[in-house]
Amino acid sequence: MASSRGAGSQQVIRTADLDKMSLDQLKAVKEQADIEVNLLQDSLNNIRTATGRLENASAALHDLSLRPQGKKMLVPLTASLYVPGTLDDADKVLVDIGTGYFVEKTMAEGKDYCERKINLLKSNFDQLIEVASKKKTLADEAGVVLQAKIKQLSPSS
Repeated sequence: MASSRGAGSQQVIRTADLDKMSLDQLKAVKEQADIEVNLLQDSLNNIRTATGRLENASAALHDLSLRPQGKKMLVPLTASLYVPGTLDDADKVLVDIGTGYFVEKTMAEGKDYCERKINLLKSNFDQLIEVASKKKTLADEAGVVLQAKIKQLSPSS
């Protein structure tokens, strides 16, 4: 696959190449494309989940910024364990940047971090959708060519 060619021309070249492949090669191409489509679908689901969590975090930051200092509230320690606490400084937040690391940021920096991550994930999501669509098309075309070749090889009744 040459990088100088457009995505559409690569797909046409691949379709033409499918006609020249043996049955075993076609089966392998179809199986590989199906595996890749499934992996991409898993990645898309993970991105959707992460985006949802970041959107919830951004909404929580907004809600937190509206609360007055000294406000009593429940603080989540885990998904199901909350302890009573008092809001000391609503302008300073701890942001989970991954793998157990937290960074203290201002409220505005925390919101900005969430928005940048959401935009990055949405961009990655769009790119993965495009790749998954091409892989699905390849798998479908390989299946069609495979069925046609099997039909040609089977004796006529």
